[in-house]
Amino acid sequence: MEHIIDATDQKLGRLASKISVILQGKTDPTYEPRMPGTVKIVVKNAGKIIITGKKAKNKIYYRHTGYMGHLKERTFREAFERSPERVLRGAVYNMLPDNRLRAKRLNRLHIEK
Repeated sequence: MEHIIDATDQKLGRLASKISVILQGKTDPTYEPRMPGTVKIVVKNAGKIIITGKKAKNKIYYRHTGYMGHLKERTFREAFERSPERVLRGAVYNMLPDNRLRAKRLNRLHIEK
């Protein structure tokens, strides 16, 4: 089964939690927690997601290059302008359970600008 979700004017967190529940298979009558599920999700218009409050400038994404003192940071606005797909995928990734099924479930998520 395939779900097509239009992300236009939807809030990032609510959309990510909705996607994670569907990816886990909890909306199917044949839900089994130990199985990765079979539902595929296509998200359209990921560049039109909205966020509320001051998160655009206060929310910071960190990454480390591996060298001492090389902690890089990027605000939400910079990260979203660069790649809205990566921001949404990261939000969904963090809402899925931390187990061996996470990668298999995330492979069934396709995000389009």
